[in-house]
Amino acid sequence: MKNNYLSIDIGGTNTKYALFDNAGNLYENGTIATVTTNQEDFLKSLDNIIRKYESQIKGIAVSVPGKVDVNEGTVYYGGSLPFLDGLCLKAKIEHKYHIVTNVENDGKSAALAELWLGSLKEVRNGLILVLGTGVGGGIIINRHLYRGSHFQAGELSFMFNGAEEEAENYSQLVGYDVSAVSMIGDIATKIGLSNKKDGPEIFKAINAKNLDALEIFEEYCEKVARLIINVQAVIDVEKIAIGGGISAQPIVVKEIRRQYSNLLDRFTLHRETTTAPEIVVAHFQSNANLYGALYAFLQHEDDF
Repeated sequence: MKNNYLSIDIGGTNTKYALFDNAGNLYENGTIATVTTNQEDFLKSLDNIIRKYESQIKGIAVSVPGKVDVNEGTVYYGGSLPFLDGLCLKAKIEHKYHIVTNVENDGKSAALAELWLGSLKEVRNGLILVLGTGVGGGIIINRHLYRGSHFQAGELSFMFNGAEEEAENYSQLVGYDVSAVSMIGDIATKIGLSNKKDGPEIFKAINAKNLDALEIFEEYCEKVARLIINVQAVIDVEKIAIGGGISAQPIVVKEIRRQYSNLLDRFTLHRETTTAPEIVVAHFQSNANLYGALYAFLQHEDDF
């Protein structure tokens, strides 16, 4: 009997998948490198995952970068995977496998996970920041996910983070300037690592107080803190959860809090007129999107 659900989290670097029941109990999971060449090869990689579980599942939940029309299951822009633009992923999967499928944006999936079973469970107004290839965001208002009028609320990667006027200078965007993946690569280059994606070695250097690594890491955390101040000025939440793979490192949230405090010390207007949110580690860390995509599916299962 098919009682379980397959959740797939498509990221710019890796694609994760997990087999769940409807209470969020995880039975099996895995990770593959995300295929970034073209749409056809990308869909074949999803086929390999789905075929493994299709006899066991009654539904498929997908978390994906980009703007998502959740009514149609269509992805727009695709974030770090631009070939997804215009792809009705829901229809593609359902037509091939005849299994009900729901597609949700990655940042919103993370927010739903934390709202359901995580660090935002008891919060009325909250936010999750997902630090990865770009910066995902999910906004909780009055205990409901806020998608916005055009499904694009929380797309923090598209915010400007600079004042230069050069046309098409994407380095000004938060998604590029506050990329955890880029930060890892920059430190690897600076300290001479051949593997530019070796996160564990990078954090060994940071925790060992390697000065070159610390300089880049602290600058990165200050950028995250500035982003929090900007977003807090607009939506005024109680708690902000930090997610993404690097959030598993205790020093990340610790340093973001320190940089946030330093900024308030430097800008007395902010300190005296705004209330700081509680900054915490996301409960599900890098697995948040898997749980949140499932929760998004379960919320609408009766409508399918």
